[in-house]
Amino acid sequence: MFTCQKTYSDIPFAHRQHRHDGHCAQIHGHNWSFTFVFGCASLDACGFVVDFGNLKPLREWIDQNLDHACVFNRDDPLLDEILKINDTAGCRIYKPYIVDQCSSEGLAKHMFDVVDPMIQEITSERAFLISVVVTEDTRNSATYKPVER
Repeated sequence: MFTCQKTYSDIPFAHRQHRHDGHCAQIHGHNWSFTFVFGCASLDACGFVVDFGNLKPLREWIDQNLDHACVFNRDDPLLDEILKINDTAGCRIYKPYIVDQCSSEGLAKHMFDVVDPMIQEITSERAFLISVVVTEDTRNSATYKPVER
């Protein structure tokens, strides 16, 4: 198997860990990075696993959904009230993005689920996503990789 990886760095967004018993239960932000590891059995005509020049849809997805967003767990008990803030204000105060789990680990899994189909489509199912590493402020990271491929 051949592999390569692509990293998108310094993506600012906030999250709220409502289950945390400390300050992480408050909305707070980080600079995040995502490293995607791609794999394939056979290289493309240029000798690439993935042509990085063809990853524009991935970058656009990150910019549209996560850049300067506020990420919340789907089961946050205050979610409905938090989401009403934009409506009440009459303008966009923040960009909400809802996931199952907004921890680094949960975001790694979420990004895997979003990006793997993109990569398979971009490469006509020749390449696939092996793993995603999510890094929070360069100090902490979490990786998601399916148990079996």
